[in-house]
Amino acid sequence: MRICLALLLLPLAAWAGGSNYGVEPGGRAQIAGRVTEWPVPTPKFARDPAPAPDGSIFITVMSGDKIARFDPATQSFREWNLPAGAHPHGLVVDPEGAVWYTGNGNGTIGRLDPQSGKIQEYAVPGGGDPHTIMLDAVGTLWFTVQHGQRMGRLERSSGAIQVWQTSGNPYGIAVDAAGKIWFCRIGDDRVGWLDPATGKMDEIDTGRGSRPRRMAVARDGSLWVTAYGDGRLLRIDTRTARLQKAYAMPGGAGSGPYAVTMDAAGRVWVDEINTDTVAIFDPASERFRALRLPTANTGIRKAIIAADGRYWYMGSHSGKLGVIE
Repeated sequence: MRICLALLLLPLAAWAGGSNYGVEPGGRAQIAGRVTEWPVPTPKFARDPAPAPDGSIFITVMSGDKIARFDPATQSFREWNLPAGAHPHGLVVDPEGAVWYTGNGNGTIGRLDPQSGKIQEYAVPGGGDPHTIMLDAVGTLWFTVQHGQRMGRLERSSGAIQVWQTSGNPYGIAVDAAGKIWFCRIGDDRVGWLDPATGKMDEIDTGRGSRPRRMAVARDGSLWVTAYGDGRLLRIDTRTARLQKAYAMPGGAGSGPYAVTMDAAGRVWVDEINTDTVAIFDPASERFRALRLPTANTGIRKAIIAADGRYWYMGSHSGKLGVIE
């Protein structure tokens, strides 16, 4: 079964939407810039959308202890209650349709079966506040523990968890084509990496006050990182582990670039949380296109590109799920 799963996901090893969700993103030839938003049923700091294999979008409702699912075909929501105090943060949907989430409030990784509603929790060694979660090419889960200063790995088949100590409040996370795990150390102004095969860890200095927040991997091996602290988009070569270039965001140093993801056309999508703008960067021309969001103080903290090429975001402040096409 494990071999079959690995073969199923192998084409996504180097490419999983930049955010490593196991659903390969699309890339539309033309981006009209049309924005549609829907109020979520429980607007209690809903966040971090994730695509499912069936095309639906799942989100966490952090302050409401819920998982919600949005069906784009019917434009309807469904919710599941989680254990009190779980405070789900990030989530990912595996190839079988199970939803895995980080229990930021109770130090667990949770698994929700949307068919039965059954929830299973796995305690993270040392507890803490599990933060962002992703899938690698063979279906293993990786996650950060922000204030617990750890990286973690969970085997879905057994539920076994292994952790590695780090520093700097590890935040966003991604995996490259070679299987190396990259993570933002927002408190240290550094990007770290871990080679699971050897256990070796190292880092890249991103500059004083940069506060790297989230990241996305491109087909060509480049890693794109939001420098939330000084308003830049960083490009790192994962093969040489070097910072190649930095680009000033359209909104300037105080724009607060936050979520970042890639589409199949190689465009980098970055939201500026402080300007209610989504900026689309073309690496070939090195130019941005800025799209203004319709709702003030939207608060995008995570966004994804779906299989059809549409950009989905959750406004944690506005309580609205949105799509750009």
